[in-house]
Amino acid sequence: MTDQLSQVFAALADPTRRDIVARLTDGDATLTSLAEPYAVSVQAVSKHLKVLEEAGLVTRGRVAQTRPVHLEAEVFDLMTKWIERYQQRAEERHRRLDAVLARMDDDEQHTTQEGTAS
Repeated sequence: MTDQLSQVFAALADPTRRDIVARLTDGDATLTSLAEPYAVSVQAVSKHLKVLEEAGLVTRGRVAQTRPVHLEAEVFDLMTKWIERYQQRAEERHRRLDAVLARMDDDEQHTTQEGTAS
């Protein structure tokens, strides 16, 4: 079984699914309304929704005769925490590199000044 983070990233690897998620940030929508802008069948969009649902990104409710699709925003917290962890590591690595480069620059300036003072 694949972990949820992998499922989320795999689900979002498809541009149509990313677009569906982006559209759902405006609010819940029905399958029919989500399928409208695409040149594919409603069944194809339904398959995309199934992938998003299996990844935990969306849920489908029931209101009267409709089944609105709802974006589950808390899944983005999982992604954000993962991204932030590696972003912090990368930023720390860049800070260390900046410090090394600054020391090298200081050493070079110091060496140059000693050479011109002689």
